[in-house]
Amino acid sequence: MLESYSYVFLFSILSVIFVSIVTIVPKLIAPKAIGEKKLTTYECGEEPIGDAWIQFNVRYYLVALLFVAFDVEVFFLIPWAMVFKDLTGLIFWFEIVLFVGILAFALIYAWAKGVFEW
Repeated sequence: MLESYSYVFLFSILSVIFVSIVTIVPKLIAPKAIGEKKLTTYECGEEPIGDAWIQFNVRYYLVALLFVAFDVEVFFLIPWAMVFKDLTGLIFWFEIVLFVGILAFALIYAWAKGVFEW
């Protein structure tokens, strides 16, 4: 029994050593001088124009949140799709129709609120 825990203990020790090396060595060998170029905003090599603190329309964030919500919802469909051939009975079909219906309702609601109008 002690032998099986020795592998876990060894792995834990090695992982702590590895994480320590990976975090400490870059701090030791990284350049310490901060130049003018390092303090500038980097955006694909383009020079920044104007102030970075501008207001964005809230619709951009709403569309992003809707995308994340629908993207996460797809992960709930994957287990259902994996066992699709084994599903028998009306209850499974009712569940997926209800699930997709809720997603469709959310999309229609967002569309009616004007989230997708720029």
